[in-house]
Amino acid sequence: MTLSNHAPKGSRHLVDPEIADLLDVFPTLNLSSETLPSVREMFGAPVEGAPDPQELFPDVTTTEHRIPGAEGDPDVRVLYYEPKNRTTSSAALVWIHGGGYVLGSADADEVLCRRIADETGAVVASVDYRLAPETKAPGLVEDCYAALRWLHANAYELGVDAARISLGGASAGGGLAACLAILARDRGEFPVAYQLLIYPMLDDRTSSTRDAHPYAGEFIWTPGDNRFGWASILGHEPGGDDVSPYTAAARVEDVSGLPPTFISVGALDLFLEEDMEYAQRLIATGVPTELHVYPGAYHAYDLNEQAQVTDAYFRDFLGALKRSLKG
Repeated sequence: MTLSNHAPKGSRHLVDPEIADLLDVFPTLNLSSETLPSVREMFGAPVEGAPDPQELFPDVTTTEHRIPGAEGDPDVRVLYYEPKNRTTSSAALVWIHGGGYVLGSADADEVLCRRIADETGAVVASVDYRLAPETKAPGLVEDCYAALRWLHANAYELGVDAARISLGGASAGGGLAACLAILARDRGEFPVAYQLLIYPMLDDRTSSTRDAHPYAGEFIWTPGDNRFGWASILGHEPGGDDVSPYTAAARVEDVSGLPPTFISVGALDLFLEEDMEYAQRLIATGVPTELHVYPGAYHAYDLNEQAQVTDAYFRDFLGALKRSLKG
């Protein structure tokens, strides 16, 4: 079953007025094999006038590590953020950047990772995983698993409390974090204390065999972009019967035994319903779960840093992470 190639229209009147102006300047992606190189170049270009992350958060230091990947895979680059006021046995967060599995880098999330480290006191290991379509599943989640393995294997030397290692990410990064939690549960090698899923990309069936609600997905990340992202990581069209839960977390049959979870998403986000359904499944299985839905918010609305809805988002997710890291 193939659904319409057209994104839903007519949701502009539902957008929170404080974040509406961003839609006039944010470029339309229209991802395809032909446009992907130019979109990557655009997203990788320096932002003129952007603040220096070191000046914003001078009490956080950054080091770069190359850690062993899965057997037969290349080393994985990890950016490691440490707050200067950290304890001798700190909590840690494996952070996974977004980009629809085809865009982005760990470097792009430097300000966010510094903020997390500064406000929570946790160390943050940000994974610069390989991208699709050059790397197909399970390569991306295996790169993230390598970072989890590295933190556990070197917990003593890094001053990390191995019992308080959490996973987090936004968009595709949230999807990979959810897959990583499932993979860690099933392999049983390393415990995960918490998963922090920011508008996570969980279900390849959205916009391939299932339509989102009529007001979802008009802005920033559209049904067409979603199908391209999923086809890129899967190596075939999404929505079929053979998709692994280590690639699309919503495909997991049993969510019991997963770590306590935070999920947040905007009401106009293409991922709204798949995220709510995943939260509902977790709750029904006894997994402590916190869900936030922000009215008037589209995908990646937090790019507008001055909006009240963005303030609420940071308050909610940083507050939840702080509580989870107390152990």
